[in-house]
Amino acid sequence: MAVSPDLLEILRCPACVRESDDASRLDLINGVWLVCQTCGRKYPIRDDIPVMLIEEGDRWKDTAVEALPATPPEPVS
Repeated sequence: MAVSPDLLEILRCPACVRESDDASRLDLINGVWLVCQTCGRKYPIRDDIPVMLIEEGDRWKDTAVEALPATPPEPVS
């Protein structure tokens, strides 16, 4: 199951959300990643749940979209 279009419409990047609704929109990539259009942070979707923690977004920020794993790995403890 993928992220529903309704949920995708309201989700925003927690690191850079601003007054503008469009400033921190997220793109769904490969059904398992949410990529912020503003800052480039990438948030994994695990077990159909978006992991919207800034630390997770920071972990993948410098990874190119093409290099993201097809299945997001578990978080580092």
